[in-house]
Amino acid sequence: MLISGGTRSVGVDDVDQDATVASLRAGLDADSHADYRTLLATAKESLAERFRRGEPVETLVAAHASAVDAVLLHLWDDCNVAGDVALVAVGGFGRGELHPESDVDIMIVLADDDAATEAAGAFITRLWDCGIEIGHSVRTLLQCEQEARDDVTVTTTLMESRLLCGPPHLFEQMLALTASDNIWDSRAFYLAKRDEQRARHARYGDTGYNLEPNVKGSPGGLRDIQMVGWIARRHFGVTQLATLPHDEFLTEGQVERLIEGRHFLWTIRYALHVLTGRREDRLLFDHQKNLAALLGYEDARFTLGVEQMMQRYYRTVMELSRLNEMLLQLFEESILLQPDNAPVPIDENFVNINGYLSAVDDDIFVRDPTALLSMFTCMQAHPSLNGVSAGTIRLLRRHLHLIDEQFRQHPRNHREFLALLGAEHGVTRELRRMNRYGVLGLYIPAFERIVGRMQYDLFHAYTVDEHTLFVVSNLRRFALARFDDEYPHCSAVMRTIDNPVLAYLAGLFHDIAKGRGGDHSELGAIDALAFCREHGIADDDAALVSWLVANHLVLSMTAQKKDISDPDVISTFAKRVGDQRHLDYLYVLTAADVRGTNPKMWNSWKSQLFQDLYEATKRALHRGLENPVDKPLLISDTKRDAHAILSQQHDATAIDTVWATLPDDYFLRHSIAEVVWHTEQLVHGGVQQPQFAVQRRDELNALTLLLYTPRQRHTFAAVTASLDELGMSVIDARIEPTHDDFSLDTYIVIEPDGGKLDEQRIIDVQQRLEPIAYQDDNELLVVNRRLPRRQRMFDTDQRIQFRSDMPADRTVMEITVADHPGLLMKIGELLIDLDIYINAAKIVTIGERAEDVFYLTNTNESALGDAECEQLRATLLRKLSGHQP
Repeated sequence: MLISGGTRSVGVDDVDQDATVASLRAGLDADSHADYRTLLATAKESLAERFRRGEPVETLVAAHASAVDAVLLHLWDDCNVAGDVALVAVGGFGRGELHPESDVDIMIVLADDDAATEAAGAFITRLWDCGIEIGHSVRTLLQCEQEARDDVTVTTTLMESRLLCGPPHLFEQMLALTASDNIWDSRAFYLAKRDEQRARHARYGDTGYNLEPNVKGSPGGLRDIQMVGWIARRHFGVTQLATLPHDEFLTEGQVERLIEGRHFLWTIRYALHVLTGRREDRLLFDHQKNLAALLGYEDARFTLGVEQMMQRYYRTVMELSRLNEMLLQLFEESILLQPDNAPVPIDENFVNINGYLSAVDDDIFVRDPTALLSMFTCMQAHPSLNGVSAGTIRLLRRHLHLIDEQFRQHPRNHREFLALLGAEHGVTRELRRMNRYGVLGLYIPAFERIVGRMQYDLFHAYTVDEHTLFVVSNLRRFALARFDDEYPHCSAVMRTIDNPVLAYLAGLFHDIAKGRGGDHSELGAIDALAFCREHGIADDDAALVSWLVANHLVLSMTAQKKDISDPDVISTFAKRVGDQRHLDYLYVLTAADVRGTNPKMWNSWKSQLFQDLYEATKRALHRGLENPVDKPLLISDTKRDAHAILSQQHDATAIDTVWATLPDDYFLRHSIAEVVWHTEQLVHGGVQQPQFAVQRRDELNALTLLLYTPRQRHTFAAVTASLDELGMSVIDARIEPTHDDFSLDTYIVIEPDGGKLDEQRIIDVQQRLEPIAYQDDNELLVVNRRLPRRQRMFDTDQRIQFRSDMPADRTVMEITVADHPGLLMKIGELLIDLDIYINAAKIVTIGERAEDVFYLTNTNESALGDAECEQLRATLLRKLSGHQP
């Protein structure tokens, strides 16, 4: 047996001489009734300590397997299992690899049903009693054969089996009966394993870039390496990957990368088992920071140690995925396809062979380096192609060094890259392929720095490069008519822009400076401008791309954190945008960016919010920046239009009675539809009478709640506590004080995932909140909802900032704190205690952080003074400091 290591091989002799294994065997020999549990625990702890000291993981997994071998053999003898019965190691244990908490997979092979089944059963019971986690089966020879015929997974498990104890002839019979070349023909075996891998990848979203990846099963994980080994063994009789070069399937460098990749993943997996004390293959947030510390990663100036570790992980699985793809394609070409099929010419460099793009010869990239880019435009031009042939991928990888500064400055290459971005089909597909093959990061060196880079938070669901390509993909979907039904407004705007390539470039560069320190928007804008100028893009267009990168967060932050019903906010934003062209590009880029950051953070409400800001800004630009909106005129228009609707069913005197209690700013902050709804409720219920109403907003998957209560109540605290306990998310709140000392409060609430609200949820909300409106004294809830597991892993720096909203004579408080159950209730309760009133609230949750904005006034209905702000800051920080996760 030979187990390939990261830098060397671990052979049988090495394991026999291992100190931990020798110590365990000595303990077994010293006592025929040994305490197996204690001996194994001691051996495991010894190996864990050696791991902490930096000993190669290959040595340790082999030593652990050997230690378990020794215990199993001792127990087998103890149980007096005799006759035609064999004890066989299978799976990873069969390969002689065993991580600290992995199951010990064994099979007991019987010559027939009458073999020593009772003794075998006693042996398995003893294993459980000794605390050995086993995966086991007991089969006769005929059952082994039948199972292998029925299930390719069983076949591959038995391919790696080894005899621990029992008659060698029985083991050899089992191997002969289950040999894959006897019961699975080449085509069927390959297709079964390929489909098995595809199904496994689908379970992990077809990406190894998940925030909490599975080291074993995710794409690019350990199973993908094993997959290559299984097929190589079945079809070429290769028992070691290192021998594949002789079959012209792997170069020495690729073998080395496979082994290095396995070494790294083994190290991660071993460390996970050591840290958790259980069989854990998921890189959960719970473990990532401790894992990084255990493996020696340290925080740097701009990059956390955990981010460094995860970037190496993602880069490793990307490389392993690429090798897996290439090798399986080579196998497919060898096993399934007709090697003698005549090539179909595509251009002077490439041909179509069996549906794959193939180089005409091995010198094309030397003869014509631009082919390193044109192969991707060829793929775009021929969408019926299944992919790039494995031999051509390998050839490309061998010539990546040709993408140097001279290559990047060549006008022909500039035209080729821009042609790729401007193609009718396959833009994001080929950008992803370029990234996977290592071309994109070499052509745009700044992009290489973000490959595999993660941000240690819950907001960014993907690595920076994966997110960037999702953004471009979203922009492409806006541009293609067949996706118009997804986001009609974005698609309509995208269709009006003059050059979609500029939007794609802005998408490529918007986060390209992440992790460098400083403002990534400003740094990325410099990179984008230089790239555009080098590629001969017109000055105005280059300036637009650079401006988009510099300002790509502005629309989102304005929509989510500012009161976009305020004409002054719209005017300020319109001045920053400047013209309709900039607005159109910024709008589609922002929607694509937010949607591509974390799918769970995008919802119908946010989509509508962005659209509302876009439309309001469009009107401001059309009116002219030198002609700001006349607030009294806007108030008058809103009243006129709302009155026209209301007067169809209500007496004008009743309408005027309600409106007399409302301040003029109310008619600025609410739409005509909202004014109509509020007025109808108050006309029916009467002013000075507490009221509660619910309005479904199916187009937004949201509810609008109306509470009309005396102003001094803890209404905000009680409402937010009740909704929090129900697991609902408040995303917007407007608290309108009336002239008769009531408060007209509206809340917009959604499910946390932005999904559709069912009838029962609406009933639950009504039953919880209705009493709050009608009871004089509401006892505040204790919010018992538990903080989600992921959020408990993060620390958030608490920040409270104040700024003045002079036109409205109010203070804006921006608070950043760890999101946790009951947060809004605590803030609302404290504000009432300090005689501070909420006029409006914008509730923004960014992963594990709450970034909420409150518009506040004091008892005089004026902005807070400096002393009031400082008192509020100190009291809030003190109240919230004990509630960090």
